[in-house]
Amino acid sequence: MSQPTPVRFFHTVNAYQQSAAIKASVELGVFTAIGAGCDTAEALAARCHVSAKGIRILCDYLTIQQFLTKEDGRYGLTGEAAMFLDKSSPCYLGATVGFLLLPQMTQAFDNLTEVVRKGGTLFPGGTMAHEHPIWKDFARSMVPLMVPAAEAISGILKAREGLPMKVLDLAAGHGIFGITLARHNPKAEIHAVDWAPVLEIAREHATAAGVADRWHAIEGSAFEVEFGTGYDVALITNFHHHFSPATIETLMRKVHGALQPEGTAVTLEFVPNDDRVTPPDSATFSLMMLGTTEEGDAYTFAEYQTMFQNSGFARNSIHRIENSAESVILSQR
Repeated sequence: MSQPTPVRFFHTVNAYQQSAAIKASVELGVFTAIGAGCDTAEALAARCHVSAKGIRILCDYLTIQQFLTKEDGRYGLTGEAAMFLDKSSPCYLGATVGFLLLPQMTQAFDNLTEVVRKGGTLFPGGTMAHEHPIWKDFARSMVPLMVPAAEAISGILKAREGLPMKVLDLAAGHGIFGITLARHNPKAEIHAVDWAPVLEIAREHATAAGVADRWHAIEGSAFEVEFGTGYDVALITNFHHHFSPATIETLMRKVHGALQPEGTAVTLEFVPNDDRVTPPDSATFSLMMLGTTEEGDAYTFAEYQTMFQNSGFARNSIHRIENSAESVILSQR
């Protein structure tokens, strides 16, 4: 048995420096510059308009964190950095820093001691406060991170078969989930629900994707506006985790009533195992909800089954997405 050391403790206490280093690197364009051939501290200093000392220390730190390589004083991109942090990559994720590290998000954890005592966020309403401005940042920033899940849902629903599909996209945000279905299925009509300022951004994305003529906005809260009926599919993506089980059941009863008899509700969520600590990337999301919402959590599949059955859905199945912390739950009436 190995001797206990304080190393993990010190790494954890100083983990905020990792977030700061990634944020600074994205803002300065460090990964993109290295990808373009600026591989020394001097070249990077000139390209990024910073001090040679500052960029050398930052890049050495990123090397230690395994985002960069270093050999004979020259820096290179690791595979992950080249794919996700170089702006020339089609899989670039650096823009997500604009949402994930917003002060409104990070400050929610400044006094986690009191958050734990209370059992929820210290900010009234948390991120679910009426028309919270962060959701515009979310809609602008988070599309690249959501594309793999959107494609997975499209595959699960067999969108490419081209059958007529009336889709309700709840809390649509950036809109990429409904838009992806519409791109793959020319007979899909998307009805997106969200606050008006957020839907303006989603409409831009629908226009860019060439599906604006089949994309329709329903402005307002998913709990308050009328959806209409006859939907083949209802998308509830990354939304349930903000609420209590009772609130989720209220929403899902409304969704149940909006679907046609053979309709399907599609839930995308972080779904931990029953032990609530595995898989780690899914299970740790519960802490995010503790800090930023009044009642949210990461729920297990068994908990979702109970909620959805209480809402009228007879059959529920879970589909794990490969290389993702999220899962898809299909619910039939």
